[in-house]
Amino acid sequence: MIDSRLITLRVFARCGTVGATAELTGYSPSAVSAQLRELQRALGMQLLTKDGRGVRLTATGRHLVAGSDSLVAAWESLRAAALEAGDQVQSHLGLGGFSTAAARLLAPLAATLRSTRPLLEVQVLEANPSRCFDLLVAERIDLAVIVAMQSDTHVEDDPRFEQTALLDDPLDVIVPSGHRLASRETVTLEELASEPWITEAAGSTYHSLFTAAFTAVGVTPRIAHEAVEWETQIAFVGAGLGVGLLPRLAPLHSAENVVRLRITGKGSPARRIVAAVRKGSITSPLIQESLGILQVNANRIVTARPEDDL
Repeated sequence: MIDSRLITLRVFARCGTVGATAELTGYSPSAVSAQLRELQRALGMQLLTKDGRGVRLTATGRHLVAGSDSLVAAWESLRAAALEAGDQVQSHLGLGGFSTAAARLLAPLAATLRSTRPLLEVQVLEANPSRCFDLLVAERIDLAVIVAMQSDTHVEDDPRFEQTALLDDPLDVIVPSGHRLASRETVTLEELASEPWITEAAGSTYHSLFTAAFTAVGVTPRIAHEAVEWETQIAFVGAGLGVGLLPRLAPLHSAENVVRLRITGKGSPARRIVAAVRKGSITSPLIQESLGILQVNANRIVTARPEDDL
């Protein structure tokens, strides 16, 4: 198995501070410092050097961390193969994901695994994509569900992680129930071009997705209001302030005075939802089972009828 002190060093390399490393690993700051000192002594290398009031990695430390990526991946692969060969699974599974994924995908996954594997301890952590990757490095979670476009880490290019596409989550349009198009099942972006729109502020990921969708159909939408949370946007639409886009994965929860319509035609926007794991662990029987359950649940939600609003 990988020395826990090396894992702590890898987390420090990603976070940059002893305090952040302690928060992620669950150790106290003094315990993190002690582990890093012990690792230096055991290896006979200076891995850290003072940097103002803190410490930073030396060139030796950076080289060691970079080289450990293949070591950790090899261990994950070996552990997965050993578990499969012995028909065993790990006793704990950590899951992490953004709010909607945690509620709509990870909670049902955890419930299913608890019923089929009563001896398995499953923990779900709600976290943004960047923190999910931190938690994967710290081995606090084993599988993360993220919106690919929200992450500043390119999983496909990072040797520490590998990903599996779960779904392209379509964005539907939500309109007030009294809207002229509310009785329709589908609508095109061109038909809504003149509407007052509710979206996130310029510079955000979803604003870029919103803008790209309208650019594809050659239309400049009129943005009337800004909202960050889906619940806020739904409330704005329910109050008759405009229309907005809502991911299929995000439920309306029987919101008053709001109707969801499918978008058809050119420019139909969608966000890519992926599952990320540590490199080498994807062949684990439990990871494979979890991915299968996630994909079934994701497909059920995406293909549901608008009136079902699962």
